[in-house]
Amino acid sequence: MSLKNDDRLYQKLLLLAMLFWGGGWTALKILTYNLPMEVIVFWRFFFMSLSFLPILYFFKKPLKLNWDNLKYILGSSVLNIAFMVSSFYGIKYGYAGAGSVIITTFSPIMTFLLVAILFRKNLSTKQYFGLFLGLVGGYILLELNNFELFLNGSNFYFLLCATIWAGVTLLSQHSHKHIHPIHYSFFISLIATIITFIYAYDAPLMAVFSQGVDFWIAMIYLAVFGQTIATTIFFIASGKLGSQKTSSFMFLVPFFALLSAWIVLDEPIQLHVIVGGAISMIAVYFINKR
Repeated sequence: MSLKNDDRLYQKLLLLAMLFWGGGWTALKILTYNLPMEVIVFWRFFFMSLSFLPILYFFKKPLKLNWDNLKYILGSSVLNIAFMVSSFYGIKYGYAGAGSVIITTFSPIMTFLLVAILFRKNLSTKQYFGLFLGLVGGYILLELNNFELFLNGSNFYFLLCATIWAGVTLLSQHSHKHIHPIHYSFFISLIATIITFIYAYDAPLMAVFSQGVDFWIAMIYLAVFGQTIATTIFFIASGKLGSQKTSSFMFLVPFFALLSAWIVLDEPIQLHVIVGGAISMIAVYFINKR
């Protein structure tokens, strides 16, 4: 296979991964209908851990745990649990499509803002302009003109998700020096499974086995396709195509999320989400522009 055809293959796989990621928000919405948060969060991490086993066998790299990588894994496990809890309540009380756009487009802006504050990074004029656009896009996306609605509605949880994911991003970037990304994701899901099981021990965990076909399709999709497979494709493609080109595909996630929520859940496509999301995407472009 030629290098050009090889690149096209990875680009097609990346499109598939973005589709899986986008559809994950619709799947999560379906899971919020009948069971409490702690039950859904535990089983999501449990099935995610199981689905990593064949991938680990395929890579055939020995798993290594030491303090250098364990501190990142523990921190990311806690943040991933917090992200799942926040996204559960946000999606439960809000729109899956809107939540995906807010979280996906706003989390890179929050990440950059966090880096700039923590590390006192000097910003270029274009980056300042990007941050300004990000704030404008966030104001529109989160409907901050009605602050009381924001505090008591789903958008508060979505903003919390974007902020938490900024912390996950920073930890994962530093962890790559100490552990393979696939191993990192597996250990995060494994430790998160243990923590959430302890928390949900008295919850009706076995109630999932009385759920219907729609529930199980959504659960398997979210845990396996929307997380494990999509993440693995993303990491492999990043190594083949480069992180800059691979990251550009992330802009497709909100589109696929809105589309899947519209088709499956019959959710309306709101104007403020489209406008705010588009401005936030432009903001991310200026922030990352060299």
